[in-house]
This record gives sequence, structure tokens and C-alpha cells, in this order.
Amino acid sequence: MIAEVAWLAAGLAAGTLHFALLRWNAALYGRAGGIGGAVALQLLRLAVLGGVLAVIATYGALPLLLAALGVVAARPVVVRLMAPAP
Repeated sequence: MIAEVAWLAAGLAAGTLHFALLRWNAALYGRAGGIGGAVALQLLRLAVLGGVLAVIATYGALPLLLAALGVVAARPVVVRLMAPAP
């Protein structure tokens, strides 16, 4: 039971980092002359998330599914926290 929670927490941490950096990434795309940095950050974000999930997959299907659930669950939380105040 504790190990399952740890895999979910690892997915939440990876997802939080991934989606938190997405705002910075979007700002880079919107800035004039920032396309190189934006593409580099995009590739880095995807590579880190893919690498984390690939390492977790070596432990089996259940840890991978729990970590992926954590990534999916992190998205609405991060989006809500980073939304501009009305």
C-alpha cells in the first residue's frame, strides 16, 4: 500500500514540474526571438517526463499506471494554481 502511494506521489511530482514549466514554455514561445529556448525547454520537459515514466515502467505495469495517474491528476491542480486572478 505504501509503495503504491509512493508511485502516485512520484507521478504527481513529475506532472507538477512538467505542467508548471509549461507556462514558462508558453511565455518563451510568445516572446520575439525566444523560439530556440522555447523548443529546447519543450524537448527537455518531454524528455524528463518520458525518462521518469520509463524508469518507473521498469518496476512494472502497476507503478507505471499509478505514476501516469499522478501526472494526469497534477494537470488541473497546476492549471488552477497558475491561472491569473479574475
